[in-house]
Formats: sequence, structure tokens, C-alpha cells
Amino acid sequence: MKEYNHWQLEEGAGFILWLFFDRKNASVNTINQEVMEELADILDRVEQNKECKGMVIASAKKNGFIAGADISQFGELKNQDAAVHLLRQGQLIFDRIENLKIPTVALIDGFCLGGGMELALACRYRVAEAGTKTRLGLPEVKLGIHPGWGGTVRLPRLIGAPNAFNLILSGHTVSGKAAAKLGMVDACVPKRHLVTAANYYAAQSAKPRAITPINQFLNLKPSRITLAMYLRKKLREKIKPEHYPAPFQVIDNWEALGTQGNEAMEREAATCGKLFFSDTSENLVRVFFLQERLKGLGKGSQFEAKQVHVVGAGTMGGDIAAWCALQGMRVTLQDREAKLIAPAIKRAYILFKDKLKEPHLVQKAMDRLVPDIEGLGVPHADIIIEAIYENLAAKQALFKTLEAQAKPQAILATNTSSIPLDDINSVMQSPERLVGIHFFNPVAKMLLVEVVKGNSTAENVYENAIMFTRKIDRLPLPVKSSPGFLVNRVLMPYLLESVAMLDEGIPMTVIDQAMVDFGMPMGPIALADAVGLDVCLSVATYLGDFLHATIPPRLTELIKQGKLGRKTGEGFYKYTKAGKQIKPKAEEYHKPLTEISDRLVLRMLDQSFACLRDGVVADADLLDAGMIFGTGFAPFRGGPMQYAKTKDIPPT
Repeated sequence: MKEYNHWQLEEGAGFILWLFFDRKNASVNTINQEVMEELADILDRVEQNKECKGMVIASAKKNGFIAGADISQFGELKNQDAAVHLLRQGQLIFDRIENLKIPTVALIDGFCLGGGMELALACRYRVAEAGTKTRLGLPEVKLGIHPGWGGTVRLPRLIGAPNAFNLILSGHTVSGKAAAKLGMVDACVPKRHLVTAANYYAAQSAKPRAITPINQFLNLKPSRITLAMYLRKKLREKIKPEHYPAPFQVIDNWEALGTQGNEAMEREAATCGKLFFSDTSENLVRVFFLQERLKGLGKGSQFEAKQVHVVGAGTMGGDIAAWCALQGMRVTLQDREAKLIAPAIKRAYILFKDKLKEPHLVQKAMDRLVPDIEGLGVPHADIIIEAIYENLAAKQALFKTLEAQAKPQAILATNTSSIPLDDINSVMQSPERLVGIHFFNPVAKMLLVEVVKGNSTAENVYENAIMFTRKIDRLPLPVKSSPGFLVNRVLMPYLLESVAMLDEGIPMTVIDQAMVDFGMPMGPIALADAVGLDVCLSVATYLGDFLHATIPPRLTELIKQGKLGRKTGEGFYKYTKAGKQIKPKAEEYHKPLTEISDRLVLRMLDQSFACLRDGVVADADLLDAGMIFGTGFAPFRGGPMQYAKTKDIPPT
């Protein structure tokens, strides 16, 4: 049998062919041109094989099915015509899979994303593993493009437009069980039954899952027009077409041509090929590689944390403890009284229920999270994370105690948001043991963690802290210990400037709208409320002398009144009991909103340039990654430094 670089073809029982994808010299299966050329050659052989009764496509790698297209190829495309040609070639190969006379089955164990999902959709049947690591979806919009190998045509045809676009337009992924409910897969089974299920579908000619009559009706022209109007309206509530054109293009394509015929495929390839060369796509692809860079950090460390101890059960500490327990670690959570720990345990249960779904898995996670008033977990912990209030003396006293009780090889970490480590570790016998691991709120949603190195921090401690951050599925950003580190140092002047604008008479709704129009996930006034005005004041006060920043009187006045933001029901805005912002009455403003956004962005850029000069991060790429994943800085703009570059804004 012919040898291939990336595929293994084996004959199984009952004349079933098993085609295993194993990308050569790669840890993850991704699809490039050579992979597709080999697949086309294999299909030639399958089409000519008269004895073959069915074919199963599976992964030979243990970590998943197919992660999608090889994104490094994107930069090799010379022009739009080349991109469209590449996409059409892929579509035609997948069409050949769809048109095979024998049953074809995609066996999905782990991730099945993008081009991998499109390959699976071309098969007659799909079986998925029921574990938590199995995720299916078409996340191409996160790269500024849309599916281009038939995904925008086949998925609405299979499960109906509403369900399909709920995934395609957002880039969201679903579990195997959710995919089975949607009709994306024919069966979702435990790992031990995967091969049996795949053989079952490959060996018989049962009618494939059919679209429901209502979803079939919604794919017809009159329904498409109405539904497309609704989908655009809902999209515009979240994003702007000039910022993120790809989802809107998907709707346009479907409204025009639906899901039938070559014309829909050709249009998909044409519009996707054009999007490859948009500013949005180029910046989002850059952001993808920035994320991959952060994911690759800490690989030199062999550190493994089986037990974590967190001191401080407030919002940050409690949520850090819950997140670590969710990742499979045993966690002890310490505070002065049981009543201070109880709310954290309650929030943890809500998190586990949301993420794990299965009651027995939720219970296992709850069993891993142990309240610990006496601090009995300290001597047994591999890493101890301090998450008490921002007070230097309190942190110093705590670490003197922890250092004496902890085992010698344990990492001692502080979650301080602004205090330099060398101020904290000055009271320690071994200051080299202290490292900063600074999470952002909400812990379960914010990917970034600043890993802070003080002048005394040992290199192995620093590397181990970075590895720990990766082990709990967060993105480590290496930063130097200096006031505010990176994110707060850049963000705080921006927030203070927005409050100063209020004192100048600019309505807060206008200020927030200006930055949402710029592309931020929320405006600075709303962000200050979300962070907590007391937290903002604490950080601003600490950074005030260093940044020569003036604290706006409006901020201190609200805090005196007990209006601390969303958590107290009122800050700059008022909030419902559920924490939803109550929209104030709109105020008139007749100047261009870009004047506001330019002024606020320049405040961020000033500090970004200063952070690079001071060596807070190693380079501009890391700074952009930190601001995108730590603050939500408009990803389609590529980060502050990329934005300054595209706008020819010189360093200040």
C-alpha cells in the first residue's frame, strides 16, 4: 500500500477502510496544501476500490481530530485569486468525499474545528466522543474570515440556518453531546464505544440524518430574506460590519443563494478569499499568533502543581481557587471566617455547573475545593497564592508567616495588581521565592495572567510560575515588577482621563459610546464600574506619584457615598439586582465622537510607549498581546502598538 506523509490508510474488518490523519512533524493535525493533495490521491484509490464497503476518517494523534487549516499558510497567499483558488480546490476535494457511493464516517475524538469540521460535514455520518475535551465548531470569524471549504453551505443544510449561524457568526464551539442534540453528529458516545459506533455507521446504509421541515423551510428564499434581516440586527447590537465584516458576509451569501448548488460554494470561496486580505483578518491572524506565542511559554519547566493554597476568599481569591479546582487540582481556600469563604464556594458551584454539566463531575470539582480557615493546606501546597486586599504591610506580614510554614520548593505567589514585588519580599528570608501571578476579573473569562518577576525572583521560580499559568489554561504574560506592571499602568490613566472628561461636562454615555465605536468591549466609565471604583482608587492612588496622575474628585466623592460600581448597585451608572446596567437618559452631544476616542487612546499609547522604554515587557508584540487579552483592546486593530504603527503615531 502506498506510503503518505500525513495519512495512514488501513483495511479493517468487513472491507471498511480506516483513514488516519497524522500530520508529519506536527503535534496537532492542521490542513495545508500537501495534506489536501495527498487526500485527493487517496480519494482516487477509494473511488476505484470496488471491494470497499465504507470508510472511517480518524486522527492518529491523541490530542484531537483536526484543529483546522494551517494558519501559517495565510501569509503565503499572494493575492485574492490565489486564495480563492486554494479554497475552491479544498471545496472540490470535500465534494468528492460527500459524493462517494460508500458510507463515510468522521470519528471525532477531541477538537474538530474549522477546516476539520468542514471535512467532517462532507462525510455522510459523524460520531463524537462524549468527554469534555471534544469541541466542534467553525471559529473562522475569529480570524476575520468565514468558513471557506463548504462550512457556510453544509452546516445550515444539515441543522438549519438558526442553529448553524448561532455557531458560525460567533465562532462558538460546542461539546459532543450538544452537537448530537443539534444534529451536527449522528452519535455521541464514550471513548470506549467510538470504534464500534464508527464501524456501525460505515458498514450500513442507513439514511443520514435529515434536516427538519421547519429548518428546511427557513432555507428557502422568502424565509431567508426575513431571517437575514433579523440576524443582521442582532449582530449589529454586538459588532460593527466595518470592524468585523466576515459574519455579515456569511448572512449576505446565505440570503442570496441559500445552501444548494455549486453557486453557493463558489460565492463562499470568493468572499472568503477577499476577506483574507482585509485589515481585520490580517490583524486577527496576528493576534492568533500572539496567543500561540504566549501558549508556548514555560515549556522548559517540569513544575507540576497538584495542590494549591489560596489566601483570601474575596472575589479574586475565591474565583482563582475555583478555577484551579476546575482544572483538576486540589485547592485549599483560606480566610479568617467561614462566612467569608461561603460566597466563594457558592460561586464555584455555579462555575462548575456551567462548565462541567454532569452532576458527578460537578461533585468531584466541589470535593477538590476545600475551605481552610486554619491554613492547614499551607505546608502541603505546591503553590501558595496570596489574594488579600492591596496593602503593603498586610502582604508583608502574610508572606513572613507563609514562608515559615511552606515547604521549601513551594512557589510563593502574590496576586497584587500594582505593588512592586521587591517591596513585598523585603521582609522575607528568601526573597527569591516570591513571584507575581496577577489574574484579572472575572477569572473564568479573562485569559491573561501577568507573571511578574521582581529583581530578586529566582529564574526557576519564574519559569515554574509561567508553567503553572499554562497548566490552568491561562495565557502567561512575562512582565517586570514595576508600579502597575503592564495592564494597570496602561489602563489606569485611560480610566482617569475618562472620569476627568465627566468633570468637563461630557456625558458618560457619550464617552462610553465613543470607545465602543472604536472597538472596545465596553466604555471606560462602564469598565470602572465593573472593576469597582474602590479598586480603581486604590490602584490609582498607588500609581499616582509614579505616573504623576491626579485623582478626579468625582471618583472619591462616589466612594465616600458608598457607590462602588456594579457590586453595590450604583457607581457612575445604576444597576439592577442582577447586575445589569440601567441605561440613563441619552444626552445630546454635537462634536465628533472620534475626538473623545482619540484623546483616550492617546493616553493608553503614551503609557504603552513608556512601558516599552522601561522594559516592562520584552517587545511590542507582548505589549499588544497583554492589552488585547487583558483589557479587550479592539482585537481587529491588532493592539495599541499595531494601531500606532498603522496610524503613523510616533513614540512619545
